Amino acid sequence: MGEMNRSFVLRAVKDVAIEDRAAPRLKDPWDVIVQVAQTGICGSDVHYWQKGRIGDFILNSPIVLGHESSGTVTEVGSAVKNLKPGDRVAIEPGIPCRHGSYNLCPDTVFAATPPHDGTLSKFYLTQADYCYPLPAHMNLEEGALVEPVAVAVQITKVGEVKPNQTIVVFGCGPIGLLCQAVSKAYAAKKVIGVDISRSRAEFARTFGADDVFVPPAKPEGVDDSVWSEEVAKIMKETFDLGEGPDVVLEATGAQACIQTGIHLVRKGGTYVQAGMGRENVDFPITTVCIRDIHVRGSIRYTAGCYPTAVDLIASGKIDVKRLITNRFKFEEAEEAFELVRQGKESVIKVIIEGVLS
Repeated sequence: MGEMNRSFVLRAVKDVAIEDRAAPRLKDPWDVIVQVAQTGICGSDVHYWQKGRIGDFILNSPIVLGHESSGTVTEVGSAVKNLKPGDRVAIEPGIPCRHGSYNLCPDTVFAATPPHDGTLSKFYLTQADYCYPLPAHMNLEEGALVEPVAVAVQITKVGEVKPNQTIVVFGCGPIGLLCQAVSKAYAAKKVIGVDISRSRAEFARTFGADDVFVPPAKPEGVDDSVWSEEVAKIMKETFDLGEGPDVVLEATGAQACIQTGIHLVRKGGTYVQAGMGRENVDFPITTVCIRDIHVRGSIRYTAGCYPTAVDLIASGKIDVKRLITNRFKFEEAEEAFELVRQGKESVIKVIIEGVLS
């Protein structure tokens, strides 16, 4: 290819820089090279930047950040039949094993997860099976946001969200908002979004939620666990939820939301943990047992999630463009990351444009 590959590199904790690296070359007949056009910033990218680890994934050497990307195919391997140079694609940021629950593969190569490089480069090498052509009417910003929609599709899949159910989603950040929108697209009867930010909750009301709830502040001297149970009672009364919603999707990782969600869901209902906060929290396990609650975790995506996400956006059922609040040039990547780190209520989704020259 003969070109340099300008990349946004995490060198060490809180140390990022733009570097010129060698451009990737095809190594396998099924390989493709994509010129990256747009990349969204995910909380996990910021977490690696600030902390250097998520669970067992520890930064021990420099990596390129970014994993929510779209772009244009520039080169394909000899075995590739489904793509050609010039095709615009959403990039699934992993090369896993080949079974349905491939999010659990022990040897998955996942972009921007140590020690693997991410997509915030001019060019990205991946395999044809993990590039999804975009319909002509979808732009490349929408293509980049296929990734978080696929995450939400997986969360609702784990929760077995069905038509005519009542769904409560804790969190009105990008993933929470998308869980609400996907649930509604799946014909849920009632979708309620929960957030401590009133402005984010009100945005949720216009995006995918039928109603929203901003929890009251905990009174002085009241135990956290006792208050979480009380908030669940308030929600049941406020929204006429009876014994509780069919499914609770937790997308914050906050202990108060986790506790409230468990107390809220109906007997025999399903609770899905998708948000990651502190590694250990106080968890109401007795309530889980006596109410026979199905508790599941959700990570990344499984077979079918990416095509479903493309269809949800292409059909107009989910308008991801409304989530984009800030756009940056590639050279401003560190500024973009800093904005996400600040966690301002007005910032929902930040997009970085690809390398232009």
